[in-house]
Amino acid sequence: MEILNYDEKNLLKLVKRSKEDISNVLDTVSDILKDIEENGDESVLKYTEKFDNVKINSQKVSYEEIKNSYSNLDKRLITALKKAGKNIEKFHKNQIPKEWTINIEKGIEAGQIIRPINSVGCYIPGGRAAYPSTILMTVIPAKIAGVKRIVCCSPPQKDGKIMDAILVAADIAGAGEIYKVGGAQAIGAMAYGTKTIPKVDKIVGPGNIFVTGAKKLVFGEVDIEFEAGPSEVLIIADKTANAEYIAYDILSQAEHDPNSSCYLVTDDNSLATKTKEEIEKKTKNAKRKEIIGESLNKYGKIILTHTIEEAIEVTNAYAPEHLIISTNNDEKVLKAITNAGSIFLGKYSPVAAGDYGSGTNHVLPTAGGAKMYSGLSTESFIKKPTVQTITKEGLKYLQEIILPIAEYEGFYAHGDSVKVRLKK
Repeated sequence: MEILNYDEKNLLKLVKRSKEDISNVLDTVSDILKDIEENGDESVLKYTEKFDNVKINSQKVSYEEIKNSYSNLDKRLITALKKAGKNIEKFHKNQIPKEWTINIEKGIEAGQIIRPINSVGCYIPGGRAAYPSTILMTVIPAKIAGVKRIVCCSPPQKDGKIMDAILVAADIAGAGEIYKVGGAQAIGAMAYGTKTIPKVDKIVGPGNIFVTGAKKLVFGEVDIEFEAGPSEVLIIADKTANAEYIAYDILSQAEHDPNSSCYLVTDDNSLATKTKEEIEKKTKNAKRKEIIGESLNKYGKIILTHTIEEAIEVTNAYAPEHLIISTNNDEKVLKAITNAGSIFLGKYSPVAAGDYGSGTNHVLPTAGGAKMYSGLSTESFIKKPTVQTITKEGLKYLQEIILPIAEYEGFYAHGDSVKVRLKK
């Protein structure tokens, strides 16, 4: 990893990230989506055979398949998934907002109620690796929110089955329906509905460039959480931080994808040098060293600042998906952070904790999305309709507001709807 000096005028040139250009696949994805909208299951099966190289007879996963997946899986992994599920449930239960009502003026009450989305589709990747943790992160918050129908789609393997770990995690999370379909065809099936796969109101979950492109194109037909890109981590650290810990934090993010972005921003030259040495040493023996090497060569840097305040400035400009803070005063640094997807305080808080077991969600905004969005949460699956109750006395008060504005805007029937109610 290269060590660069802080440059206030070129902050975002220092910390570059992969910009996944989905424009190159949109025409292909658009054709797939149109085909599925018109031909349903027939097209879904066609694309499954074409892209996943497997011909399947039944798209829906049976109870027997789920039951058998338990016997095929290591008991330690099953236990770990169950414990992770409990922690995720515990955390996300606290995200349910409360309904409320206030008195605006005498005779005018207004408030907000909470209602769940009716149906949700959860996409679970199955390309480079299986991600059972993503099932937990998407399904459990939806269940807590009260979503009635939760549909999961994941690509089948060469044997025509979904990976055992994904099926077990789906069962633990409480997924109602699981289908053997991946890629853009899965997004199309959930967005438009087929005879087998029901149409949903919202689609969540990460995926490859074709999945991202499909979600972009069906947005409006259904809701989505946000467009997800390659993983990111930025670490703010000072002389009190542990170089070996930081090295592993960077390697753990880099091993995700050749386009992952990994940055250490520090005011300590000694830490910068030690971390660079640790990363180089540990990469040599890493099991995914080719992916790590490519990621760090393209999007891995150590930024040397004069102060921690400058490190904070870099962070807020970059808006990382994951932010680790390891300093002598983490809480003080945290107060100055405005843009980050998920934050990890202290030397014993690796990103892996949030990815798997601490209870927070790992479906997070990337590519600077943390400036505008939060990660997936229970609130991602609810609506907040407003409610108002107005008496005649309250409407008399409001007419002095409504009539002048309505007349100025040229909406005379708006004013008449008030006047008719106040006639003696």
